Amino acid sequence: QVQLVESGGGLVQAGGSLRLSCAASGRTFTRYLIGWFRQAPGKEREFVTAISRSGANTYYADSVKGRITISRDNAKNTVYLQMNNVQPEDTAVYYCAATGSLYSRNEHEYEYWGQGTQVTVSS
Repeated sequence: QVQLVESGGGLVQAGGSLRLSCAASGRTFTRYLIGWFRQAPGKEREFVTAISRSGANTYYADSVKGRITISRDNAKNTVYLQMNNVQPEDTAVYYCAATGSLYSRNEHEYEYWGQGTQVTVSS
């Protein structure tokens, strides 16, 4: 079991930057691949990025590659999502999630979810 809490969301202007954090409780953080998903109003939830247990491997959706960087600090039980050059299309609730799978872009394969944090990008 792992509990996840997102933070760092808010209002940001297009072209600006934002860093989201996903803090985990418990002592099993390194057992999990951590992913970020987002859901815009009226839209389906979509995969954004994920990072492997060690942090050595990262995966990105084509729509955000080059603008978003995922990293993790296992000593702090925290995963970060650095968002640069944000666009209005990035407006969504962002969720971090955990899975015991080694790699997945499929939300249905993630077992544990945070409550989400709102990111709003103004034009």
